[in-house]
Amino acid sequence: MIALDALPGIPEVRPGDDLAAILARAGDAIGGFEATDVVAIAHKVVSKAEGRIVALADVSPGTRARALAADLGKDPRQVEVVLSEATQIVRADGGRLICRTHHGFVCANAGVDASNATDPETLILLPLDPDASARALRAMLPGRPAIVITDSFGRAWRTGQCEIAIGVAGLRPLDDWRGLPDTAGREMRATVIATADEAAAAADLARAKDSREPAVRLRGLGRHVTGGDGPGVAPLIRALEDDLFR
Repeated sequence: MIALDALPGIPEVRPGDDLAAILARAGDAIGGFEATDVVAIAHKVVSKAEGRIVALADVSPGTRARALAADLGKDPRQVEVVLSEATQIVRADGGRLICRTHHGFVCANAGVDASNATDPETLILLPLDPDASARALRAMLPGRPAIVITDSFGRAWRTGQCEIAIGVAGLRPLDDWRGLPDTAGREMRATVIATADEAAAAADLARAKDSREPAVRLRGLGRHVTGGDGPGVAPLIRALEDDLFR
């Protein structure tokens, strides 16, 4: 059985805040953390604590940003920030900018987002190194639970967004069943379960987008939790040579 509990009472997080201490206090309200727990944390609070915030007033858009903004109907300052976070523009049309980030993620606007920003004239970026952020939080939290840092991504062939893992510490990101028999005894050849992504998506069901509950404790995933921090999110990122749609 898997149990999910949103951490209550988390205040607005600001640059320089001790996020681990904030999460620890919130965790105490639901009985604390155990080593077999997973704590899923929306990246926005991680990014805010790490100061990954850009004021639009400080942005001077370049020629490329202005041209793209005119084509897409966007604020050129926002497009400039997106370009600074992207290593590649995968697609730009219909008002959308699909980018590959320096982390290797393919997502809208390189993860640059204005939602849940305290100041409407600011943008929130993804953490510079979400795996490092996850490892640091795990090291500082009582009980040393596994950490999954999450973000909402669209999916190429499906409508709607789904929360996925962008940073992982202490959780096996994939559960590889290849080579094992299925219930009929046939060898499985392609079944690799994206455990960290499924944990991220499950956590999102335990809170509302406007509930101010950016962190969720998951219990029941202990068989996937590891003593070491593990490989992080890298195994979840498809290699370019295996990407049939790039």
